[in-house]
Amino acid sequence: MIRWRRHLGLLVGGAAVAVSVVAAGAAPLLTPYGWDEQHLEAAFHPPTPVHPFGTDDLGRDVLTRVLYGGRYTLALAGSVVALAGLAGMMIGAFSGYVGGWADEGVMRATELVMAFPAIILAMAIVVALGPGLVNAGLAMGLVWWPPYARLARGEVLAVRTLEYVEAAAAIGQTPWGIFRRTILPNVLPGMVVLATIDLGAAIVTGAGLSFLGLGATPPAPEWGAMVSAGRELLAQWWVATFPGLAIFLTVIAFNFVGDGIRDVLDPRRRGS
Repeated sequence: MIRWRRHLGLLVGGAAVAVSVVAAGAAPLLTPYGWDEQHLEAAFHPPTPVHPFGTDDLGRDVLTRVLYGGRYTLALAGSVVALAGLAGMMIGAFSGYVGGWADEGVMRATELVMAFPAIILAMAIVVALGPGLVNAGLAMGLVWWPPYARLARGEVLAVRTLEYVEAAAAIGQTPWGIFRRTILPNVLPGMVVLATIDLGAAIVTGAGLSFLGLGATPPAPEWGAMVSAGRELLAQWWVATFPGLAIFLTVIAFNFVGDGIRDVLDPRRRGS
């Protein structure tokens, strides 16, 4: 039985993530303004009850843009982690199960990609493809899969020689059936933990690309692009501060959730 008092971080982080997702999805219901609605006469107004996060240089409501910006930032990070995680899991699990030259080739490929910081490789790919949110997501996906492949391979190597796997082969199950019914279920828990924690890193990387002008471009209200737009407005601190806080708090929340899920799924941690 799970003692939820011991997993306060999971509960707090899960609640924060839920609030972020719901707020982004329900943005039209939470604010009376459009994310690109301009009121030049109200430019650079500090936080007030009418504009709790203030307004930017075009009089756009910063709270509204932060809420809508969550759609861009969370969708980018979620898409990258989901696709790269699925691809990496299948590649790593297959290479670990098959072994031989296929396993050797996959491991050399992962070492090559992981030899460089992910954001540097992603930047190089985006420069070649051209800036934009879709290209940023594609670039991140191309450099995001190796950790999942290595983790899946390690899990497969740990279980493929166990008795119940050999018993499945002895009763006539096909290699694909063993892989699908017996091997993959043992890989999934580790993948879930890594993906949850990795969402925070994906948010930071995606926001970083947008900050550099390689991801979402103005006037899209992506959090990194909003921080970039306000980085030189020291007197109007609220323009960059609130989207920066959104990035910080969301990343921390996903880390809490990932650590909590790991503690719940790991029997050694659960009993401690």
